[in-house]
Amino acid sequence: MHTSHKDSQSEKGGSHHFDRYRTDFGIPEEERGLRITLGKEGAWLPRHEGPCVKMRPASLRRYLHTGGRQGQAKNFTYYIQLAVLAVGFVVFVSSIGLLFGVKKSNFWLYTYTHHINLAPLAYATDYTLSPVSYVQGKAFNRFITIWLENTDYNKAAGDPNIEFFAKKGITLNNYFAVTHPSEPNYVAAVSGDYYGINNDDDNIIPANVSTVVDLLEEKGISWGEYQEYMPYTGFTGKSYKEEKTRKNRYVKKHNPLIMHASVADFPDRRACIKNFTLFYDDLKSNKLPQWLFITPDQQNNGHDTSITYAGKWLRGFLEPLLEDPHFINNTLVLVTFDENDTYSKQNRVFSILLGDVIPKNLIGSADKGFYNHYSELSTVQANWGLKSLGRYDVGANVFDIVAQKTGDSLRSLDVTKVYLNESYPGIFHRKKYAPLPVPDTEASFGGRTVLESIRNIWGKVQSKSVYKGAPLSIPSLRNPPIYPREYSRRKRRGGN
Repeated sequence: MHTSHKDSQSEKGGSHHFDRYRTDFGIPEEERGLRITLGKEGAWLPRHEGPCVKMRPASLRRYLHTGGRQGQAKNFTYYIQLAVLAVGFVVFVSSIGLLFGVKKSNFWLYTYTHHINLAPLAYATDYTLSPVSYVQGKAFNRFITIWLENTDYNKAAGDPNIEFFAKKGITLNNYFAVTHPSEPNYVAAVSGDYYGINNDDDNIIPANVSTVVDLLEEKGISWGEYQEYMPYTGFTGKSYKEEKTRKNRYVKKHNPLIMHASVADFPDRRACIKNFTLFYDDLKSNKLPQWLFITPDQQNNGHDTSITYAGKWLRGFLEPLLEDPHFINNTLVLVTFDENDTYSKQNRVFSILLGDVIPKNLIGSADKGFYNHYSELSTVQANWGLKSLGRYDVGANVFDIVAQKTGDSLRSLDVTKVYLNESYPGIFHRKKYAPLPVPDTEASFGGRTVLESIRNIWGKVQSKSVYKGAPLSIPSLRNPPIYPREYSRRKRRGGN
């Protein structure tokens, strides 16, 4: 059966949503984002930016029962009264702001609603950083990945603008996404797993899960994300709408690092997650980082449009950049798609390697090796001699053009049996729960060991890891991760 996917169903809800305030509620870090309990004193519910709010048991049950829509049963008069109070409050608070000389744009920065036009706040945030570094790599000195959306392999290959770039680089014939829908693929590409995500909810990966950022920073390598139509630096909202059409142009589910608390909870890291306005500023001033993740908006990535639209955007965006020395300077560029569009087919996505590090004799060629989104991690690790995350990044093939210079071997796999169409159980799976997987802190593959900070966090529970053996083949719903018996036994006894 042919199934077409545009992720629209996920926009309708599926996650509990609070207004977010930059307020310290005094909640210990270890209590943030943990499981909900209906104890005598209530429960901590996670906000999306770290702080939590406490609810009494009755309120919590009502909140969960209604999916966060606690007041929908109230009558029309109630809402009129509430609106009047809200308007009065806004007038009162605005008066205070004006009285003390607070600029309106900064004053309202600490709350967010989709009904406020944030376009003028392109530069507004705690602060913005544009770190630069010049760490020599074995195959490249800069890595840039650009993600487009939801397109079957053959359809992408047939687009004239995509074909234009294929003729300028190396086509990766057997590059696979790791599941459906969009969000878990983005998450996987930066932290080595997707933790059972089978939705596009406003999921936040716990703070004890490390990402590529930890690996890069340990070596002093600058990094940055550039998200088109994101209203301002470090924005943590679920989406941002175009004012005229009221359609989402920016969505958080396509911003991989901001979905990880180990990044989003730190202002200096949020300061490196910027919009396209700041991309062009950094480009002009020669302040682009060495690792870049670039996400076009919902139109330009093809999500709400088509591969034809996305291909034209890519041509207009990338072609001039490939000639710009501030962008291309010993640089490897990966253009890929988050997932295919037809769920019944293999989740193979059209991907191209570009840049001035591509040898002339390989321009217009094809690489038949087996790769997936975890290969982005392993390739970056191999190039700069980074540590690993101890997850599915460990066994992922390094792109052959890089492996030839790093000494990594390209392992083979029967790709005719690879589908990767459904998510295995995990902490974010809507129906099939599984515990947060423990990284293999003892992993050593290709000469790369696990980052020391990860070993310090997880080393004592190493026996519970599901990642043993650095496999090239990765799990799916058909072939889920196998949790150790020790963990299952303790779980039945009520422990962790």
